[in-house]
Amino acid sequence: MNLAVPLRRPHLPPPVAASPFPYNPGSLLSAADLTLDEISHLLSRATALENQDPLIRDRILAKRRVALLFYESSTRTRTSFELAAKALGADTTLVSSLSSSIEKGETLKDTGLTLRALGAEAIILRHNSSGAPWLLEAETHLPVLNAGDGMHEHPTQALLDLRTILAHLRPGLETVTSETLAGVTVSITGDILHSRVARSNMLLLPRLGAKVVLCGPKELLPELAASVAPGISIERDFEAVLRQSQAVMMLRIQAERLAGLQLDLDQYKANYQLTGQRLAALAPEAIVMHPGPIIRGLEVTAGVADGPQSVILEQVSNGVAIRMAVVERALLAGKQGVRA
Repeated sequence: MNLAVPLRRPHLPPPVAASPFPYNPGSLLSAADLTLDEISHLLSRATALENQDPLIRDRILAKRRVALLFYESSTRTRTSFELAAKALGADTTLVSSLSSSIEKGETLKDTGLTLRALGAEAIILRHNSSGAPWLLEAETHLPVLNAGDGMHEHPTQALLDLRTILAHLRPGLETVTSETLAGVTVSITGDILHSRVARSNMLLLPRLGAKVVLCGPKELLPELAASVAPGISIERDFEAVLRQSQAVMMLRIQAERLAGLQLDLDQYKANYQLTGQRLAALAPEAIVMHPGPIIRGLEVTAGVADGPQSVILEQVSNGVAIRMAVVERALLAGKQGVRA
């Protein structure tokens, strides 16, 4: 009589890469991680994928598994990443802090390792703590795409902003150099202190030759911000900023981040709100940008948001194309001619 216990096949998570940090060439953690050549490639791929036959495009990542791990609410970023991955044929799953073990206190590390063990091949992460994508990548060794980390960065937003600016100021151009945006002034006005969008644009646009001018009250714009990168300056006079801008980027006043700040919102609107009158008088040819969500009647008026100079919805559309290119890079880095 054989009493031996039958052997069970062990279930093991996918093997991890042996390369030094960053562990995966498909990760995109910071706008500063990309070379100009890689930026050009992503812009080119975004256009190619956008124009490709959907029935062919959805074979590129057919049945590959992408996890969207979102610790903060999101409409534009989450939806565009999900649509981008699905347009390439990938299967996606959304994990939010309100509908998972995160709510019970599970750590980011354990959540990431669980997703890897379940077969996720890439993780798109939005987290309220700066640096979280770096931790997740170090622990999982999977390609991690930073969809916004605390007050730190939002690299794909900077890429879609760049694509929008190029479409209007350098139409048809996708191969970028250090002189591509020479002579272009991009102003960023609003809550720059807390803005990951501003920070990624500050790291990206000056590398292409743009002059970036930051504008806002000292409570939302410390002098230290000008030291983030060369080519950045601070101007407190909003009307002076508008006179020199070819692209005007307005940022949301984030009420949830204003605790403890002595900021009079009525005074802020008087000094920094983008109105139709100001735009027509001071920057009649400039494009108007906003990463969303917009608080109409605070940082911009409804007439400006919906007006002919607004490219806000174009930014949203460009987000899908850029994120298709970024997701493709994440899963095919080093393969089929896709660059890391």
